Amino acid sequence: MIDPLVLPGFLVTVLLIIVAPGPDSVYIVAVAMDRGFRAGLLSAVGMALGMVVHVVAATLGLAALLSSAPRALIVIQLAGGLYLGWLAVTTLRTARTSGFGERIRPPDGQVLGRAMLTNLSNPKIILFFAAFLPQFTRTGHAPVPVQMLTLGLIFLLIGLGWDSFVGVFAGKLGTVLVKGSRAAIALSVGAGLTFGVLALILLGEALWGG
Repeated sequence: MIDPLVLPGFLVTVLLIIVAPGPDSVYIVAVAMDRGFRAGLLSAVGMALGMVVHVVAATLGLAALLSSAPRALIVIQLAGGLYLGWLAVTTLRTARTSGFGERIRPPDGQVLGRAMLTNLSNPKIILFFAAFLPQFTRTGHAPVPVQMLTLGLIFLLIGLGWDSFVGVFAGKLGTVLVKGSRAAIALSVGAGLTFGVLALILLGEALWGG
């Protein structure tokens, strides 16, 4: 389906991109340390579900449509920034009002959905895939959309594996650090502040062009 000669270079590039810290991994670490490894793992899966949308959008050429409509990108970024800001406020409020030694365990579906929305709130990922994946397509093989979809799914699976590792590791570390109520509250406050910083970055990119 894809040219096997491009696969080694593609895999090396993907690994370098995925391992480099970014907003998604920062989000996963914050959630996992605050709410445990299960929440970190679910957040990784939620990010992967968001990536499915990005990969399909790039494959279908929707990224080109978005790039020609900058206002649509701005609206998505503003919505994502406001959502992360709301998440920051609710997390900080929970840290302040929760009982001593209590670590809040939200429903699995909520953790999954929040991670997916966080990933989808950054339309630049769609544009990244639109510029990145075509570089590894070749004529004389499967149709270009099929090649892009295949490469995107490989990217997604590698990302899911790395994000899952990060989520589990950060969750276990958070469990070790929680030795009392003060540590638990500190982790929740740290998560809330992280969401707030991510919100400011996204809003800043939307309003001032990053």
